[in-house]
Amino acid sequence: MKLEDFGYNNKLQKLRVENNLSDYEIGRIIAEHKQRYIVRTENGEFGAEITGNLLFSAKSRIDYPAVGDWVALTTCDAEFALIHKILPRLSMITRQAVDQFGEIQIIATNIDYALLVQAVDRDFNINRLERYLTICYSSKVKPIIVLTKIDLINEQKITEIIESIKQRIKDIEVFPISNETQVGYEALKMTIEKGKTYCLLGSSGVGKSTLSNNLFGKTLMRTDSISQSSNKGRHITSHRELIVLESGGILIDNPGMREVGIADTSSGLETTFERIVRLSQNCKFKDCTHTNEVGCAVTEAVKNGEIDKKFYENYLKMEREKAHFESTIEERRKKDREFGKMIKNYKKDMKKNKF
Repeated sequence: MKLEDFGYNNKLQKLRVENNLSDYEIGRIIAEHKQRYIVRTENGEFGAEITGNLLFSAKSRIDYPAVGDWVALTTCDAEFALIHKILPRLSMITRQAVDQFGEIQIIATNIDYALLVQAVDRDFNINRLERYLTICYSSKVKPIIVLTKIDLINEQKITEIIESIKQRIKDIEVFPISNETQVGYEALKMTIEKGKTYCLLGSSGVGKSTLSNNLFGKTLMRTDSISQSSNKGRHITSHRELIVLESGGILIDNPGMREVGIADTSSGLETTFERIVRLSQNCKFKDCTHTNEVGCAVTEAVKNGEIDKKFYENYLKMEREKAHFESTIEERRKKDREFGKMIKNYKKDMKKNKF
């Protein structure tokens, strides 16, 4: 396969030249296993590790390769390669690292579209969809909603769910499908473009791996049933993996995410809740929190039914989470600056004492 089959394009070629990487081979990370990688190049697949320089220059997890990255490498033999540099990313889907507030976890990079997968029988949750949307918007990735397991409910219920989505989420395509009967698959396949990269986002057990298998046409990802005791999906996909579909689209499957903490420091939240942000311009006070202030256009819209109450409550919750995340990031940066200053002063003192 050519690099273009894995999504390589003129933008990436330009970045390669601008960063003086023309003398290296170029490949794309298609899988990651605890800082060991599988890279696909025009000459095949290679197991790979990063060089010592890249390892020691990394300041955070973001500085390490991730699935979807394009990397500059040298091949050492027929099976092994060394990764020297990561090409600048065109997009990066992230979330808050679980149990590490203030830290960011990369989900995938260089993504064009995200398939937001929810099962209609048990997993359906509009609040969670809005979280995924915020992640997409802050990552400059176009979202597509996929509702699975429609064979488990009747048509009336499917219609109700789709209508409830359209009331709160505007201008996003929704595809109801059945992994069992494959109803809805043709419409979904028609949207997948050659050379574009799609990332699956969703909880465990919603059918992401089955969706991958069905889109590819054969079993690539292991699947399992839902736990009857907890009604929760088992984590079958244990790592991220990139595959090329017969249509030419590129698909990245992901482990299920039970926690979807937003790591939004840009405009993702404002885009998801654009109606609330637009109304807030009419608030009496510029610093209105949209909770109990007199003259708040947002709370007034909630009272008169113009804004859905649950939509509003989810906005407040995610706004608080964003503020907390940003303050934690700033606190971490302050500590890093103080530590750097301490080391600098220590080195100065050591140099003085030598004389």
